[in-house]
Amino acid sequence: MTPSAVSQTVRVLEARIGAALFIRTTRSVGLTEAGERFLAQAKPAFEELVAASEVARGFGQRPTGLLRLSVPRAVLPILLEPLIASFCQAYPEVEVEISASKELVDLAAEGFDAGIRMGQFVDADMVAVPLTPPLRLIVVGSPDYFAAHSPPKHTDDLRQHACLRWRRSSGALALWSFNDNGQTIEIAVSGPLIANDFPTMLGGALEGMGLAQLPEPMAAERLRAGQLVYVLEQFAPVTPGVFLYYPNRRQIMPKLRAFIDHVKSRPPGQGKVPETG
Repeated sequence: MTPSAVSQTVRVLEARIGAALFIRTTRSVGLTEAGERFLAQAKPAFEELVAASEVARGFGQRPTGLLRLSVPRAVLPILLEPLIASFCQAYPEVEVEISASKELVDLAAEGFDAGIRMGQFVDADMVAVPLTPPLRLIVVGSPDYFAAHSPPKHTDDLRQHACLRWRRSSGALALWSFNDNGQTIEIAVSGPLIANDFPTMLGGALEGMGLAQLPEPMAAERLRAGQLVYVLEQFAPVTPGVFLYYPNRRQIMPKLRAFIDHVKSRPPGQGKVPETG
């Protein structure tokens, strides 16, 4: 700051206060009584401001503070829990808060640093970091269900089956989507259960209530255990996968940068969605 700029700032301050703060001579500058009183009152506040600036600077230089993430409940046990555990061990000064919700939230308005969602639900203006490769949506049912119903051979056969449906946050019932020789087809199905999350539909399928269309990794363990049977494999559509996403800011807080780097550099298999073989 130049001397002339300092003088101008002092003049503005004196005009605002309505009193002279400095005694000026050709050889020196000193405080008036008003200036001494002003300094005595302002000094503690100035010191607090300096201390607050140092704290803020610390937040801007090293990973620390509260990292808030908005995530769907379905990904917590198969993806996020091992990832968060290793991150917290690597960055003990960062506290992680997870808000598990099916809703698509406004990250900035709700005070979140980042979110995790299926790629098709991430807005184009967000920065997205892939957490998984592209995922298939598969149709599964329990052996008990297929003991009483013939497995569907074509998507048209679903009209004869009990299907577990997913209600979107908008209130609309999601159509089942398929890939038929490169062409996307959507089918309105019916059945005894409507849910607003994949884990509930997985549970319904395991209980023999009907067929469910789920991200393949969610059903992988149950398929290997023989608790579910995969049908209509040739029609399974591929989704973009799961992404970590955050607003496109010029400056990213170190706590979020550390989490992004941790996601990108995690060892193979750590914090990744398991794949079926």
